[in-house]
Order: sequence, then structure tokens, then C-alpha cells
Amino acid sequence: MPNLLFICSKNQWRSPTAELLFKNHPVHKARSAGTSDKARIRVSQKLIDWADVIFFMERRHKEMVAERFGLAGKKIIVLDIEDDYPFNDPELIGILKSALIDYL
Repeated sequence: MPNLLFICSKNQWRSPTAELLFKNHPVHKARSAGTSDKARIRVSQKLIDWADVIFFMERRHKEMVAERFGLAGKKIIVLDIEDDYPFNDPELIGILKSALIDYL
């Protein structure tokens, strides 16, 4: 079962919304984290190691995580979703479903 990790800044809106799309998914397990010190759940090497595929909401998130943790051997996808949406926003859900169609 491939493990999916979604990363944004504070782990409040975008990445938890993406994680929620995979709740009770028959194939994938998903978690989410943030890069900020104020993140609800902060990204860690343990989460990176757990993940098979890591989705970053923005390129800067990928750069920050790559500087702090080892990403070797991980499938990395940058979604390019700006921080313009509240948690579970219908427009955000639509964007995520479109971007993640191969996983849903």
C-alpha cells in the first residue's frame, strides 16, 4: 500500500484537505505535515521515511524539506497550489482531485 505525504506550510488548510481525500482509501494511506515551526504537524525524517510519494503544495516547500532531510529515492511531486484556500474548500478539493487523479 503506497504511502502518500502531503506538505504545505502550517498543515492547516491545503495538506490536511489532501490527506482527507484519502481517508478510508482502499489502496493508499495518506498523512500531512507542514514546514513551519508553527505547523500543526511538523515534517520530520520519520514522516519522510514513511512516505513512498511526497506531494509539495509549492516548490519552496520542496526546497525547504530537501535542505533539512534526505529525499533520495522518494517520488516527489510539486502541485503548485498557492495558499489561497481554507480547509476543505470546494475549489481546493476540485484542484486536488484533478491533480491527484492517478492516485484517487
